[in-house]
Amino acid sequence: MGSGAGNFLKVVLRNFDVLAGPVVSLVYPLYASIRAIETKSPVDDQQWLTYWIMYSMITLFELTFAKVLEWIPIWPYAKLILTCWLVLPYFNGAAYVYEHYVRPFFLNPQTINIWYVPRKKDHSGKPDDILTAAEKYIQENGTQEFENIINRADKSRSSGHKMYDESYGY
Repeated sequence: MGSGAGNFLKVVLRNFDVLAGPVVSLVYPLYASIRAIETKSPVDDQQWLTYWIMYSMITLFELTFAKVLEWIPIWPYAKLILTCWLVLPYFNGAAYVYEHYVRPFFLNPQTINIWYVPRKKDHSGKPDDILTAAEKYIQENGTQEFENIINRADKSRSSGHKMYDESYGY
């Protein structure tokens, strides 16, 4: 009977990452999330909601790069360590990553542009940007009229009122 327990312990230790992964990443967080819902404190709700956001991002990463990750033998161990860091309240890793990386990305999306959108071209084949539009306006209406628009914009910006010109309809 002693050798059966010893063999069982060897199997458990050899497969620690396989067994600990689901316990650390799913079982404990599910239990803690249910407890957090039942308390009145928003702090633990935020901790576990943040964890589930991070867990979803890790899962998406794994699904996207599955073919690459299968060639990295330490990935299951690295993921286990990362998950422990995210889950354990002592480290508060999920809150750290969310506060320093995820939140700034979503609150200030114009700082990082991951989507390439080509510029429109007008009938002349030039890109439709602010400089081209200004050059075109100066050619059609003259330099003085362009300066008048800039002066009106500066005045409206400093007074806090929106610029309106009946002759242009805006």
